[in-house]
Amino acid sequence: MTEISHDRLLIIDFGSQVTQLIARRLRELNVYCEIHPYQNVTEAFLAEFAPRAVILSGGPASVLDAGSPRPPARVFEMGVPVLGICYGQQVMMHMLGGNVERGDGTAEFGRAYVVPGPERIEMLNGWFEGEREQVWMSHGDHVNAIAPGFEVYATSPGAPFAITGDVARGFYAVQFHPEVHHTPNGAALYANFVRMAGFKGDWTMAAYREEAVQKIRDQVGDKQVICGLSGGVDSSVAAVLIHEAIGDQLTCVFVDHGLLRQGEADEVLTMFRDNYNIPLIHADEAELFLGELDGQSDPETKRKIIGRLFIDVFQKHANAIEGAEFLAQGTLYPDVIESVSFSGGPSVTIKSHHNVGGLPEKMGLKLVEPLRELFKDEVRALGRELGLPQSFIGRHPFPGPGLAIRCPGEITREKLEILRKADAVYIDQIRKHGLYDDIWQAFVAILPVRTVGVMGDGRTYDFACALRAVTSVDGMTADYYPFSHEFLGETATRIINEVRGINRVTYDITSKPPGTIEWE
Repeated sequence: MTEISHDRLLIIDFGSQVTQLIARRLRELNVYCEIHPYQNVTEAFLAEFAPRAVILSGGPASVLDAGSPRPPARVFEMGVPVLGICYGQQVMMHMLGGNVERGDGTAEFGRAYVVPGPERIEMLNGWFEGEREQVWMSHGDHVNAIAPGFEVYATSPGAPFAITGDVARGFYAVQFHPEVHHTPNGAALYANFVRMAGFKGDWTMAAYREEAVQKIRDQVGDKQVICGLSGGVDSSVAAVLIHEAIGDQLTCVFVDHGLLRQGEADEVLTMFRDNYNIPLIHADEAELFLGELDGQSDPETKRKIIGRLFIDVFQKHANAIEGAEFLAQGTLYPDVIESVSFSGGPSVTIKSHHNVGGLPEKMGLKLVEPLRELFKDEVRALGRELGLPQSFIGRHPFPGPGLAIRCPGEITREKLEILRKADAVYIDQIRKHGLYDDIWQAFVAILPVRTVGVMGDGRTYDFACALRAVTSVDGMTADYYPFSHEFLGETATRIINEVRGINRVTYDITSKPPGTIEWE
């Protein structure tokens, strides 16, 4: 368990798809919280964690089914505020003496409206300034009798106990999801809850930076640390933070696999060698990677080749660093959460290139993961706190295998050069139009087809490329960015005119779940 000096809020996860959003809303309020699956929350865990408050998440189960998830009864005996959400409301009522019934004819999925009861309470400050509040429902079962001590403070057509509370004990329960975008005023409920629970809102990046530096020093001592630096936001922030803590005890290894964007290697070297004076090994192994990728077209095969070679190359260069006992990784909190299967079973493989599996064990190294309590937006905030330039902090996500997954089919040096130039033009266009920070990720993919075209008085037979740009609030879902026709026309003209080897440009407007934002 992570040692944190701040007051902590515990989120008990019952399998909701949006549990992470609860944590994000609380972090936005400068409250430190952790998500733990219900099966890991024992009485001993509660005693060690010592939460100031507890939130029970939603989930797909029914409390009426045998063996359905439960929190320990101790949660309701600790004398701390508890908030139940959706399934969390139902399990709270079920365990405290209320009743839940099947949702025959009263199930609600999607947008709904709740109206207030006659009594106003502090938990609802900022709510019901009009006649009703929009919320997002997602429930089949519903509460049909509240537990002793509870009162009803809001209702909806399908949820007669939409908001309930036992004010004396600090227990509150809502049938809807305040954490999602479709409950516009949901943040106010969380703000009220944590304020009433006595949180000081002292979870700031300045405080985190100070604590993280001390923790790194305590963990590492006088030993050497190796960091795999990609130039992305996570590894860059981790490297600068660790360097602040231990100086030249840190050595970064930058593996250049020949699949980077235009000018990217020079940017990374200049940034970390010249600006930060961080010891850096530039492992230029493009010929090795591209040689083994020659003739390979299957996306999973390409990923595995890149992953295997990355480990081999990294290990070769890292072994030259005398006295290295630690490996630094830019692991984030979503990585930690997603590595724990809610059901206890194996997780579905979506991104097989995520992180460098097995490397610490293979090299006999211990891990330093200074970002493992942070979400992506918090990493960016920490980067700003550390003084990294916005050009790095605001960078769009870039996959570990690089341009390999933006080049469907066989990878050739010719295609990579075409792709780099087209991508540079596209990003330049986005920046010139002031759109870069409005877009979560944008890139060009060179398609595994050639098309016939006429350019001037000649016939061409060149590659087609596709432009992609997506928006995302949290990286959990994504939608296409609605460029104007003028922008697309101007960009397509520039690419065809400036990039030899492309004669057709398309724009992909499909929306994607997070695991398939990249092309393969």
